[in-house]
Amino acid sequence: MRQWRHFYRLGLLLGCLGLAGGCTGPQNDVPPPPAATPDPIQTQIQRMNTDEKIGQLLLIGLEGRTLDAPVRELIANWHIGGIILFKRNVGSLEQTIGLLNALKAANGSNAAPLFLSVDQEGGAVSRLPAAFAALPDNRHIGQANNPQLAKRIGELLGEELRLLGMNMNYAPVLDVDSNPDNPVIGPRSYGASAALVADLGTQAMKGMQGAGVVPVVKHFPGHGDTWVDSHLELPVVSKPLEELRKLELLPFRRAVQEGADAVMVAHLLIPALDNAAPASFSEPVIDGLLRQELGFQGVVMTDDLTMGAITKHFDIGEAAVRTILAGGDLVMVAHGADRALHVLDALKQAAADGTLTEERLNTSVSRILALKKKYGLSDKAVSTPDPGTLNAAIRKLLEANNLRSGTP
Repeated sequence: MRQWRHFYRLGLLLGCLGLAGGCTGPQNDVPPPPAATPDPIQTQIQRMNTDEKIGQLLLIGLEGRTLDAPVRELIANWHIGGIILFKRNVGSLEQTIGLLNALKAANGSNAAPLFLSVDQEGGAVSRLPAAFAALPDNRHIGQANNPQLAKRIGELLGEELRLLGMNMNYAPVLDVDSNPDNPVIGPRSYGASAALVADLGTQAMKGMQGAGVVPVVKHFPGHGDTWVDSHLELPVVSKPLEELRKLELLPFRRAVQEGADAVMVAHLLIPALDNAAPASFSEPVIDGLLRQELGFQGVVMTDDLTMGAITKHFDIGEAAVRTILAGGDLVMVAHGADRALHVLDALKQAAADGTLTEERLNTSVSRILALKKKYGLSDKAVSTPDPGTLNAAIRKLLEANNLRSGTP
């Protein structure tokens, strides 16, 4: 009897260990781990060739009010990431819609939709057709010192662009107006107080985000305390880093904390961080200050590389390569298809000789594509809108706050 019991217990044990049939233990009921869901951005990058990736790093301008052959070729053959429109490109409402729709159609077969961008700050820096009601400059918004007003104006700026089918705005300006002799910022700033600029600029940024338009905060790390216009020459900001942290950097730090999507880096020389390279392609400024110290992980772009601050001192192709190596993602060449081609050739050569590694290239392309996906960018054409309702909202807001088209 004892021997029978011994074999009976041994059989149960072997069965529960899966060595004999008849007994299944709980360990056999654990389901296998689910397969990882592929990252759609990484899947898209894997399908892109090197030229397509390089093209995404470039944002260009065009010369006239119609889609010309050089720009059409840059879109079709180089798969560029985006377009900036200036006043020279904008006439009537119908013409502007026609140009934007033509750009989208030219990009229709490419892997990613275009950034369609503009400097629409309000006040003197306004690029849109005259059919839209004017909005005040930031100085007058700063004088009102009303964060909700700043946010609503950000929304209205975004809504103007959305009606046209645009998707990116180089605004708000987060420069502190600390130098009354500054030739380029002035009324584009909310004021001389870093706290005020941080409060109002961050709200304007959120307003644009809410309207579905990518805000690009600018001009990092701060263009307010300069005596030189970077369109003409390279300004030097000789402050110690601690002074920059106490003033110029405060609005940008706040914007990053509040969810900034994109930052434009200025063509400024800041010897406290880098005495050789402008901020726009300085590794201590972009990777060290902006990404590591401030914690920004979104899209970093340059101001226009064809500005005098760069062209008088550097080759723009070299500058573009150095921007990406320094931690930037998107370079702007706003004037000249030949200059755009020069930049593309420089980036392509850097990729070919290993200066620009595939990993580094993929990192920037991933950020760019993720931002386009976040905002649902599309190359779908839009119809000519009626801005009447939007204009009425603008006029009502200005009247309620004693503002008139840029004047108090």
